[in-house]
Amino acid sequence: MKQLFCIIFLLLAFTAKAQLVTDSLLIEGHYRTFSYQPPAARLKHGNLLLLMHGSGGSGQNMAANAASLQAIAAQENLLMVYPDGYQHFWNECRRYATSAANKENINEEAFFTALIQHCYRQFGIDTGKVFAAGFSGGGHMAYKLGLTMPHKIKAITAIVGNLPDSASCDCTMAGKALPVLIVNGTADKVNPWQGGEMFVSNSSFGVVRSSFGSFNYWAGLAGYTGNPETAPLPDTDHSDTCTITRFTYRKKHRPTITLLQVNGGEHSFPKDIDVFLYLWQFCKQAGNRRK
Repeated sequence: MKQLFCIIFLLLAFTAKAQLVTDSLLIEGHYRTFSYQPPAARLKHGNLLLLMHGSGGSGQNMAANAASLQAIAAQENLLMVYPDGYQHFWNECRRYATSAANKENINEEAFFTALIQHCYRQFGIDTGKVFAAGFSGGGHMAYKLGLTMPHKIKAITAIVGNLPDSASCDCTMAGKALPVLIVNGTADKVNPWQGGEMFVSNSSFGVVRSSFGSFNYWAGLAGYTGNPETAPLPDTDHSDTCTITRFTYRKKHRPTITLLQVNGGEHSFPKDIDVFLYLWQFCKQAGNRRK
């Protein structure tokens, strides 16, 4: 019986993976790839969620992590797309990143603009309901989309990522407020909670702001002052000592800005919440709010 269960589980896993389709767009001489699970029918005013992998990863890696949300995508009228970074990395806003994407100054805005239009033509997504989220380097890519093309992105989520400080940032910031969710761990040795110099594989990527500095940047754009709402989230996973505290600015006719402080959390997905289901609820609320 146990052997039969294992075989069934592997078949289901294989089937789920096989449902992903990989396509590409030619952008300034480079074929930029992305994966997605095709919807059963053309969407009617569908939502688009762009999910970016971490540095060195791939879209299919990200898809495996987001399986819980992908399982309900159809009922949520949601198309989930998993773009691939150029040679597995993104040209985000970190001036001192050492990847080929950064050194060759790959045009990410052109890629994501073309990708959104492709999803509009092919699947019927609503270009006013486009959301971006990413893990680590992918979180930095989500920041870049929010900083440089906020007119095309409804809300962003950055998981284990802080904004670079002004001296380490090579993006031209649009300075437009939009809903932002940040999920950072206080014990993260790669993305320091308190900010400071960031090292990846012993190479300095420059200085990042603190988690609250990143949070306050977006809150300031939205015009918030004073202290945010503070509340603990349920401690649902007792296998570790981590807990989550939520800090939120919200007000009618203003974008919501939220920071999830993962107490004791490292450079990984939190365990006390399904972060993909959580970020999608955040995005849905953002999509339903008036501009």
